[in-house]
Amino acid sequence: MSKFWSPFVRDLEPYVPGEQPKMANLVKLNTNEHPLGPSPKVLDAIRAQADDRLRLYPDPRSTELCEAIADYYRVKPEQVFVGNGSDEVLAHIFMGLFRQSRPLLFPDITYSFYKVYCGLYGIDYQTVPLGQGDLSIRLTDYDAVNGGIIFPNPNAPTGRLLPLADIEALLRRNTESVVVVDEAYIDFGGDSAIALIDRYPNLLVTQTLSKSRSLAGLRIGLAVGDEALIEGLTRIKDSFNSYPLDRLAVAAGKAAFEDDAWFRQGRDQVMEQRDWLTGQLAERGFDTLPSAANFVFTRHPDHRGADLARGLREQGVIVRHFGKPERIADYLRITIGNAKQNQTLVAALDRLL
Repeated sequence: MSKFWSPFVRDLEPYVPGEQPKMANLVKLNTNEHPLGPSPKVLDAIRAQADDRLRLYPDPRSTELCEAIADYYRVKPEQVFVGNGSDEVLAHIFMGLFRQSRPLLFPDITYSFYKVYCGLYGIDYQTVPLGQGDLSIRLTDYDAVNGGIIFPNPNAPTGRLLPLADIEALLRRNTESVVVVDEAYIDFGGDSAIALIDRYPNLLVTQTLSKSRSLAGLRIGLAVGDEALIEGLTRIKDSFNSYPLDRLAVAAGKAAFEDDAWFRQGRDQVMEQRDWLTGQLAERGFDTLPSAANFVFTRHPDHRGADLARGLREQGVIVRHFGKPERIADYLRITIGNAKQNQTLVAALDRLL
């Protein structure tokens, strides 16, 4: 703590990212990274940009990437916004759309950055409890006075998916505030709400290239929505950092959306391994929530989550254990790795159990 801090800094509770350990020979299943590397076309696109043009500023609008995203989702480029990872995109959304006189609504167990942004920007919020038994988001619980609604689909860390029909029903009921659907994991088993944006001007959908497109190291996020919402985000961006994406990231993101075959191969591999791992966990007595993400959320009735996480780490396998709130204290969030990593995980669990 420093006497030179602004007064509000000491009261902030920062987000704690997943550990990036330096240990060798580690099976790292704690941060939901893709087990398959990026498309070779992405690497070629990066190499093609690594020349003396790096002395020049990048396109502040990231036009080529926005056009590639628009083409992929069959929307207009003016309906697309990009930023330095979906966390930056979300930060602009909280600042530009959620600082309202009424509280923001989001689940009580969800992406913990939401509370951090509220603290950073002084946003009033209320959390809405997940279902007591199944830890599901129930959108009828959001029929309340609000200055905005945000939730991930699938939710994190549970992995549970909401059907698109439920989201559209919420949009029909909630017409006077923005609804943000955070789709970091949508490609692993769900239908994107981007299909609804032309019908609902208050809908904004965010995504990331960190998960299903294997580009966590480049930090590329996006939002798709009504042009007026995108204009608001652009005003925030240009008041903060006019050049959020560098030349390499723009080229890589464009190539990632253009290589659909590589994307589908990686997505299918993750989904197949998720089904295999879920079955293996069930055979060992684990209770695993239905997942449409690249991770599973699971617990064992006879073992504390903290003990399992510690025991796995001692064997060189790292998973995510949150510890709180109390009703998820015994759950582990396990990233879906490749076949060898998942087999190593199961063998380590067998030794523990």
